[in-house]
Amino acid sequence: MKILGIIPARGGSKTVPGKNIKLLEGKPLIQYTVDVAKESKYLTNLILSSDDDAIIKVANQLNLEVPFKRPSNLAQDDSPTLPVIQHALSFYQDKGIYFDAICLLQATSPFKTTKFLDEAIKKFIESGADALVSVKKVPDEYNPHWTFKVNKVGGLELSTGEEKIIPRRQDLPTTYHRDGIIYLTKSRVILEENSLYGSTLAYIQSPLTSNVNIDTMEDWLKAENYLKNNKI
Repeated sequence: MKILGIIPARGGSKTVPGKNIKLLEGKPLIQYTVDVAKESKYLTNLILSSDDDAIIKVANQLNLEVPFKRPSNLAQDDSPTLPVIQHALSFYQDKGIYFDAICLLQATSPFKTTKFLDEAIKKFIESGADALVSVKKVPDEYNPHWTFKVNKVGGLELSTGEEKIIPRRQDLPTTYHRDGIIYLTKSRVILEENSLYGSTLAYIQSPLTSNVNIDTMEDWLKAENYLKNNKI
């Protein structure tokens, strides 16, 4: 299976200015993901999708392929991810180059490992699913079977639509949430179905070392503290 690895990194971050190339323990944030992805046994190509000259310059220094500069209309604060991926695939298809699937890797999740990445890709291939996402377990207190929404008369009802609450924690079904570390999707699903998930979705549970996802300065400080206290 030919898989295109895509690292999306736009400029203009407001919560952590310049975060994609901000130095984290002496390395640009994006380098953590680049180093991991380059060692993968399964990625056919690895590219950067960015609108920002400074990020592109750092990518070039890291020998990361930058085949195009992302259009500014795909690099706004509210720009969704799907069109960014579609743009990359269409760029290659216009050149007669086709990929079976993409692997989206967020630079803001720096502590993934090559072992975990390859396990995810292998599971995706073997599953035959349209897509695979990395997930974390939802803590019991936030399990959807224990969460409520306001009903039409102003009271509370279970968000799942069930009539009775599950009384014991031990009886709760295990539930998961996307953690944004890895997305794998077949190209056909992205281009023809306009979807990142398709109709069959596989998953892989992320290790605890992947718990930091940098969106705020508080997250950045957590990442710094993690590196100071652990060896990656």
